[in-house]
Amino acid sequence: MERLNEKANGVYVIALTPFTETGELDLESTDSMVDFYLEKGATGLTILGMMGEAQKLTIAESQTYVERILRRVDGRVPVVAGVSSPGFAQMKALTDMAMDLGCAGVMIAPTSNLRSDQQILTYYKQAVEFIGDVPFVLQDFPLVTNVVIPVSVIQQIVDELPTCVCLKHEDWPGLAKITALRTHSQAKGSRRISILCGNGGMFLPEEMARGADGAMTGFGYPEMMVDVVRHYTSGDQDRAQDLFDAYLPLARYEQQPGHGLAIRKYIMAKRGAIASPTLRKPGGTLSKADITEIERLIARQTKRLEELA
Repeated sequence: MERLNEKANGVYVIALTPFTETGELDLESTDSMVDFYLEKGATGLTILGMMGEAQKLTIAESQTYVERILRRVDGRVPVVAGVSSPGFAQMKALTDMAMDLGCAGVMIAPTSNLRSDQQILTYYKQAVEFIGDVPFVLQDFPLVTNVVIPVSVIQQIVDELPTCVCLKHEDWPGLAKITALRTHSQAKGSRRISILCGNGGMFLPEEMARGADGAMTGFGYPEMMVDVVRHYTSGDQDRAQDLFDAYLPLARYEQQPGHGLAIRKYIMAKRGAIASPTLRKPGGTLSKADITEIERLIARQTKRLEELA
């Protein structure tokens, strides 16, 4: 598999981790989930992410899961593995495992104790000392990490660490950050890295307009993100916006903090991508009222898409 590089584009879906109703890894559903994502047009997969319940897996389970994903993907699209860890020794172990199995690169979020610009820069320099020449995605998600990475620091990381090939942009509000990074690279002639955006695709049309290359996030209907990126890239921004608008109420509902993963898994199970919507404990469950609301939103979404066809 070719390694991840600065030209990464399209939609790298943040993959779920399927579990059985008793909380065990569901490897058959892992296969069907991969098939589902690829059928919907994913250009890459990102595994062991924050919405993939990676923190609930043992090291052995993580290896089993990565092996299964890569075997099913069979080289058709690049796979990025999240390796964010409290310490660099664990990060290196996860990175070595993922890359030895055939991943294209890794994703690293900053630890929550970083406060100053210099601490952030030093952290990523030290991370690279441990993982070597492995290409990595810088995950900028201050709403979860509580670490705000200024544009100047991102640019310094890009300038000083050639293995930083992609920014997973999840700042909110953060559209100005995309504009500033693109303006800087054009004006200064510095290296242009890939920018793939998160937050469930909630701002995808605007992010594409600001210079993003696609999305690296999840949603129960990943084809929405695929179609928005495809139409926007081809120059049909109005079609991209119309499709986005059709899915927006459900995408908004799925973005509820602390509840979104349960909603996404319910939708994925309903669509036949996985067998069970179970979250491994600790994890929430949906009420009857929640499910009623989801079903109503799906029905309205279906109607809107029929009108657009």
